[in-house]
Amino acid sequence: MKQQVLKNTPHKGGIVNFLLHSDGAVSVLVVILGFLFGALLIRLVGRNPVGMYKSFFQVLTGIFWNNKGVMKWEVRYIGEWLNISVPYILCGLTMGFAARAGLFNIGGEGQYLSGLTIATVLAIYLPQIPVLHWFIAILAAILFGAVWGGIVGFLKAKFEVSEVVATIMLNYIALYISRIIILGIPGSNTYQTVAFPKTALIRVAFLDALTNGSKLNLGFFFAVISVIVYWFLMEKTNLGFGLRATGFNKDAARYAGIPVVKSIVLSMAISGAFAGLAGGVVALGSFNFGRVPVVLEGYGFTGIAVALVGNNTAGGTLLAGLLFGMLARAQGIMQDNGIPKEITFIIQGLIVVFIALRAGLKIYLQWRLKKDLGKTVQKSASGVGADTAGAAHTEAPKEDK
Repeated sequence: MKQQVLKNTPHKGGIVNFLLHSDGAVSVLVVILGFLFGALLIRLVGRNPVGMYKSFFQVLTGIFWNNKGVMKWEVRYIGEWLNISVPYILCGLTMGFAARAGLFNIGGEGQYLSGLTIATVLAIYLPQIPVLHWFIAILAAILFGAVWGGIVGFLKAKFEVSEVVATIMLNYIALYISRIIILGIPGSNTYQTVAFPKTALIRVAFLDALTNGSKLNLGFFFAVISVIVYWFLMEKTNLGFGLRATGFNKDAARYAGIPVVKSIVLSMAISGAFAGLAGGVVALGSFNFGRVPVVLEGYGFTGIAVALVGNNTAGGTLLAGLLFGMLARAQGIMQDNGIPKEITFIIQGLIVVFIALRAGLKIYLQWRLKKDLGKTVQKSASGVGADTAGAAHTEAPKEDK
C-alpha cells in the first residue's frame, strides 16, 4: 500500500513537486523574487517601482512615452539590448561548459581579455582586406581564449592544481599583459589606441539600418551560433558524453575508459574559447578603437551568475544572458525615470543569492513533500484499519454459529 502511495505522489505534489523536479522553474522563481525585492527596495527609498518596470519594458520592446505622454517606438533600444547581452551570453557559456565537466572556471575575465587583446592587435596590424580582416581577428580571439583556458585545464589534469586558484591568478596576468601589449602599440595613450580600419569592424550596414544606428553587430549571431554549438557538443556528441561523465564522477569515467585528462583539458579550452570570442566581439563590435584595460571589466564574473541562473544549459544560459543584458542596458533609462541605476546591481546580487539558496529551497520542498506523503500514508493506513475492523465485526456472528 505504501509503495502504491509513493508511486502516485508525484502526480499529486502540485506546485511543490513541480518546483522540486524542475531547475528551470526554480530559476524563474528566484528571478521573480529578485525583481520583487528590487521593487520593495525602490519603495523603501521613496520612489515608485513602476519606473523600473517601465525601463525594462522600454529595453525589451523599444516602446516608451515621451514627456507629452505620447507613445513612441524606437528599435534602437532593442538593438542596444541585444548587443550588450552578447558578452554575458558567451561568458555564461564559458562557466557553464566547464561546470558540466565538473570544473569551476572563474577565469572568464582572463580568457576574455586574451581574446580582446589579440583582436585589438590584429585589427591594427593585419592587411585591410574586407571580411578576411575581421574574420582572422575573431578566429585568433577564439584560439587565444582556448589557449588561456587550456593552460588551466592542463595544470588541473596533470598536477591537480586547483582551477579556482589558477584562473584567478591568470585573470590578473592577462590584465597586465594586455595593458603592456596595447600600450606598446604606436599611437596608443593611457586609454585607447588609434582608430581601427573599417575592415576590422564587425558592424554591418544592414544591422545599422535595421536598428536605427544601434551598435548591434555580427557578434549577436556569433553568440547564437555558440549556443547551438554548446548544445550540440554537450548533448549530441561522444565528447560531450565524456565531459558530462567526467563531471559526474571522474573515477567512474576513468574506469569506463573515458580519457579524463583529455576531457579536463578540452573542457577548459572550449570554455575559454567562448570567453575569447566575447573579447573579440566587444573589441571589434562595440568600439571603433582599441581600449587599454584598466581593471577587470566584470563580464567573466557576471558570466558565472548567468550560468547559474541558466542551470548550465544552452537555452537557459541564452535567456539568462539576455536577462542580465536587459538589466545592464536599463540602467541609464532608469535614471531618466527617477530610479537609481544601482538597483539593477542589487537585483543581480539578489538573484545570485537566491540561486545559491536553491539547494536550501529544494531541501525545504523535499521536507514539505515528505510531510504530505506521511499524512497521505497515515490516512490510507487509517482507512485500511477501519475497513479491517468492520470486516472482522461482520464476520464475528458467523463464527458463533
